[in-house]
Amino acid sequence: MAQSLHQIYGHIVFSTKDRKELITNEFESDLYKYICGTVKNLNGFVLAINGMPDHLHIIFRASKHVTDIDFIKQIKAGSSKWISTKTNQDFQWQKGYGWFSVGAKDIQAAIQYVENQKEHHKVMSFQDELRKILTSYKIDYDEKYLWD
Repeated sequence: MAQSLHQIYGHIVFSTKDRKELITNEFESDLYKYICGTVKNLNGFVLAINGMPDHLHIIFRASKHVTDIDFIKQIKAGSSKWISTKTNQDFQWQKGYGWFSVGAKDIQAAIQYVENQKEHHKVMSFQDELRKILTSYKIDYDEKYLWD
């Protein structure tokens, strides 16, 4: 094949440090725009982004030019600095994150799931949501390390 083709979709989820409810309505939309710009600068594309005051979800098409660790590092570091500047507070994301693959045939369901976060969390906590995602992906985890 004379060209390199790449199409990988993902679902990233991460929380504020100690799950503090720091993402307010005042800057939530601007935060999402900032993150979308960061992903675009990394040659990726955001298909959906949404969350709650203590966490967020991103459905995206990954770049073939950036490693996974650099991708998430730039998203979290840049947005953390942006929030700290915007709100005049020492904002931090949790140390870890969840990065899950999404098949092309499942992308619409993943987008809808993220778009409905506000409704979804009226009946399910972030902790229960993450446990459910980890179980569905058959990921073995130690709960004491999930909630930093």
